[in-house]
Amino acid sequence: MGKYKLIAVDLDDTLLNDELNISPRNRYALQKAAELGALITIATGRMYRSAVPFARELGIEVPIVTYQGALVKNALSGDVLVERPVPLELARVVLAEGYKNKVHMNVYFDDTLYVDNISPEGAGYAQRAGVEMVPMGNLLEFVRRDPTKILYIASPDVLDKLLTEMHEAMGDRLYITKSKPNYLEFMHPHATKGHALKALTGKFNISRDQVMAFGDSYNDLDMIRFAGMGIAMGNAPEEIKRQADYITGTNNNDGVAEAIEKFLL
Repeated sequence: MGKYKLIAVDLDDTLLNDELNISPRNRYALQKAAELGALITIATGRMYRSAVPFARELGIEVPIVTYQGALVKNALSGDVLVERPVPLELARVVLAEGYKNKVHMNVYFDDTLYVDNISPEGAGYAQRAGVEMVPMGNLLEFVRRDPTKILYIASPDVLDKLLTEMHEAMGDRLYITKSKPNYLEFMHPHATKGHALKALTGKFNISRDQVMAFGDSYNDLDMIRFAGMGIAMGNAPEEIKRQADYITGTNNNDGVAEAIEKFLL
């Protein structure tokens, strides 16, 4: 096989097309890479339960990276490799700021999505992720232990302002990133895709230069920088493309398969 022994792929806007499907060409390329000895994993901001169907569709046998890296767990055995929740004290600050700025908020515990009430923003997110929401009323009253992740949903201009403000106030204590223009996410400071891939390379005795990682957004930068071959999708923002080693096709044009065919097959 080629030099790449671990291939990590983001889901939304990367491996998945706009219909949220894995194309036959992408599926075939990943399966051929696996036959040649490469380990395949998913690295996504999605919940574990939202990512598992895609992992099983691909037959992935190694732990998958979910919640941006806050939970790394095997889709077949259920064994947990990494679990890094948001400290409760910081979670309460994030929730208070969310209420102050009137944004929709998702909170995650035990791979379940909790909201204060069912809003259009939350309903759209749940439909896309294929999960159910559990309304709990005031989240500041509900949250009494460390959550896996907190997500704001609002307009891009509101979230850009909050990203700047909250990164200045809490950026050394939390990992704060945008996964989509209208999604702002808050995780444990080491709950990143790059840190998760580091844990996987340690587990399987693989070096960084043997890692290939695909992503399209700001939450993918950490693993694109970590990987020996960091690949940006053709639909990624220019800032992401500038920091990648290679720019492949878009998520709707089998960009994952294009790069695997070029560098492995």
